[in-house]
Formats: sequence, C-alpha cells, structure tokens
Amino acid sequence: MTRPNALESPSTQVGPLPRQGLVLYCPGVGGYARSHERATHLEIARRLAALKGFDGTGEFDPNRRYADPVYVLPAFTLVGTDSASALGIRSEHDLFGGVVPHSFAATKAITHPLIRCDACAPAGWSAEMGERVRRVVLPGFTAFSHGDALIAGRHLLDGGSVRVKPVQETGGRGQAVVGNDVELTAVLAAIDPADLSRHGIVLEEHLGNATTLSVGQVRVSDLVATYYGMQRLTMDNNGAAVYGGSDLTVWRGGFDTLLGLALPQPVRLAVQQACVYDAAATACFPTFFASRRNYDVVQGVDVRGRRRSGVLEQSWRVGGASGAEIAALEAFRADPDLKAVRVASVEAYGADAAPPPDATVHFRGRDERVGFISKYVMAERLGVGDAHGDEG
Repeated sequence: MTRPNALESPSTQVGPLPRQGLVLYCPGVGGYARSHERATHLEIARRLAALKGFDGTGEFDPNRRYADPVYVLPAFTLVGTDSASALGIRSEHDLFGGVVPHSFAATKAITHPLIRCDACAPAGWSAEMGERVRRVVLPGFTAFSHGDALIAGRHLLDGGSVRVKPVQETGGRGQAVVGNDVELTAVLAAIDPADLSRHGIVLEEHLGNATTLSVGQVRVSDLVATYYGMQRLTMDNNGAAVYGGSDLTVWRGGFDTLLGLALPQPVRLAVQQACVYDAAATACFPTFFASRRNYDVVQGVDVRGRRRSGVLEQSWRVGGASGAEIAALEAFRADPDLKAVRVASVEAYGADAAPPPDATVHFRGRDERVGFISKYVMAERLGVGDAHGDEG
C-alpha cells in the first residue's frame, strides 16, 4: 500500500490552527507493563491532538488542575460516570474510548447470558442483554462460580467442543478448548474462585476454520468513520500465534453507511450482527457512551459442518486497530470529498521485520516483555468502486 500526501503526519496537514487544549493519556492504575503499548498510545494521543486542533499532549496528572479543555485517551474502558466526570468526561466528545456503568460491562462477560436465572451474578447484571444478542452471538454462557460454569460447560459439550475464555484477556490469550467433561473440569479447577466471582468466565461454542472480522466506528469532533475488516495472526518472538494487526476498509459516516453498500454477504452479516450488539448495549446500559466502538465477529464451521457467525466481544477503548482508525480520520480531515480509505495496522516481531518506507511507525524497538517488535500503519485512498461493492 502507498501512503498518499493526505495521510502524512498531522503536522503537515492543512487544518485548524492549534487552540488551547490538551489530549491526555491516562494509563490507569499501575500504568502499562509493556513499553510498546505506552509508546503507541502516546503517539495516538499526539495525532488526536492534531485532529482536535489542540496544542499539546501529556500524561494525566491526578494532582494537577487543568484550566484548558482536555480530551482524554484512557488505556482502558472507564467504569462509572463519577470516575469519568472526575477526568472531565461527560460525553463521547470528551474521550477516545468508552464509559460503562459496571466493570463486567467492559469485558466479554456481557456477550452471553447466565446458565439459569438464579445463577451467581454481579450487581447491575442485565439479563435483557443476553436475550437481545442471543441471535447474533455463538451459543454460550457467562458464569461467576465454578458450579455454574460446570453446568454451562456440560450443556455446551452436548453440541461439540467448548472454548473457555477469561473475560479480561485480549488477543485470545489464556483461552482453552475442551472436548469432554474431564478436560472441562480440569480447566475450571485451575481458575481462582475469587477471580471467577469478581470477573466471571465465558464458555462458548468452538468453531473450526474460523476467521475474525472487525466492525467498528470512531468519532472525533465532527469526524465519524465506520469500518469493516479482517484481523491477522502472526508469530511472536516465542513462536506463539498472536494478534498481528487488522486490515480495514473505512467509510466516512455511520453504520448506516456500511449497510448502504453492496457488501459481500459474510461482511454484511458481520456488520448487521455488530449493529444489533451495539444497540443492545446502548439499550441495556443507559449511561454507557463511547466514541470508539469495535466488535469482533467470528465466522467458521461448527461440529455439524454448518457455517456460523457471531459477535465475540466488544472493545470500547483504544485498541490494536486504533492507529489505523486515526489514520483514516486524518485522511477524511485532509480531504472533505474523500469517502473511503483502506488502512492496516501491523504488529511484527523480530528485528528483521522492518516496516516499509511509506509506513507510519508508532513503535520499533525492544520491549521488556515481548522482545523486539515493530508497530506501524499503512494507508491508501479509495475510489467509491474500489471497496467491496459500490454504494447501494
């Protein structure tokens, strides 16, 4: 892919002059364990400042009073409107990310219902959410106790293998696939009861030959961009398969813009399912709001050979694809007539995996946890007919 002039560094773009204001990166309690994530997010904060027309960035200091307007880039989904208000966040226009009323709502726990109406659940749990999304997710359950998890897992094993998923992990880390009761019991026995009660666990139908699509929307100031695309896996420095980036086709406008395109049927289905999930979360958690909405949709084959598709989880925080999302917004800001752009976020391991000359590099170096890693973004403009189908 070739990066056109419209996608150069924000400092070279024609746009509004900087005004008083700061984009503040808020890493959360304890900061980040991986320096590549901190560096990437600080670069995203810098580019967000240019999009907002603000004149600076920095890390949030809880001991400082900010006289100028601020826009916040939290590392995680914020929990509670009071916590958000303490950062000056009152709507989606004040942050890049999201705010939820309860901690479980920030995780994949809300994707599935409980196994029974009297099962253990945290305060604020929404039974309605599970009912609203059950036709757009895979068969599965969320559990907050070993007993409920065992019942749920045994129920799902009647239909084939089951994937057991810690709700706070990302990129597929910590998951296990079990095929019988012995394996299920062993996996659940290894989970700390206190962690299970506090965070929960997801048990879900396992698909073969699976691919993961991304459907999402970002809003910064007057810019709204919505996208679909595919996630890629790569090998890390230890030889494990991990998230390697996303290839996205981004359109100016909302979800209705995507649904107005002549999309391939699997993509259209993924967009429709993501929209149902998004609407359900908005209805079931009235105080929820987000300027960054990303939904992972898996498509594969079940044990009976049937094609299946379902939303796996949501991400209402800065994520692996956010560098690409920001590049798309930069392109739309630079060219008001531009309708679509194709962008890619790349995470490549090892010193030999050098970024192309036309890439926008967010990090390249040795991280103390994952070793040598390069993170960069590629982008190219699209004509209306260059994406999947013309506008309908």
